[in-house]
Amino acid sequence: MGEKVFINGKSAEIERKWLIKMPDIKTLEKQDNYSASSIEQIYITEDELSEGSRIRKRDFGSQVKYYWTHKEDINGISRFEEERYISKEEYETLSKKISCDTSPIRKKRYSFNYCGFVVEIDIYEFWNDQAIMEIELESEDQKVDVPDFIEIIKEVTGDEAYYNHELACKY
Repeated sequence: MGEKVFINGKSAEIERKWLIKMPDIKTLEKQDNYSASSIEQIYITEDELSEGSRIRKRDFGSQVKYYWTHKEDINGISRFEEERYISKEEYETLSKKISCDTSPIRKKRYSFNYCGFVVEIDIYEFWNDQAIMEIELESEDQKVDVPDFIEIIKEVTGDEAYYNHELACKY
């Protein structure tokens, strides 16, 4: 899992997404290939073509990485994605171009392997009782094995109300 998918020569991200009840962190820590990181994500306005652009600082504890990403919807489950590493200085410069209708998103990301899938659970600082779980797929019709220790509230794949950009506008 986790290999790049290409549609019409462009890199595409195919994922399903669920709103879940707050998971037990100790259970997550016991999963295969577990990792945790803190993320700050800022939606930016560079120019008229940059809608959907964001920068991200990801702190793994011993290492901090910076990214610039641009995403465009294909449909509810797939999006084109362009991503590159940036320097700390570029991150700090771009962070001043925050989109005026958004706030930075801060979340803790827990990643692990489950039945051949990479599972990512994002716990946002503005929610106490729920989180978002994402699983990347290789095709839109791929069957997904959801971890049995996760309590799903509802699937939110394609529901724009649960896109990070919308959360950045709301919280």
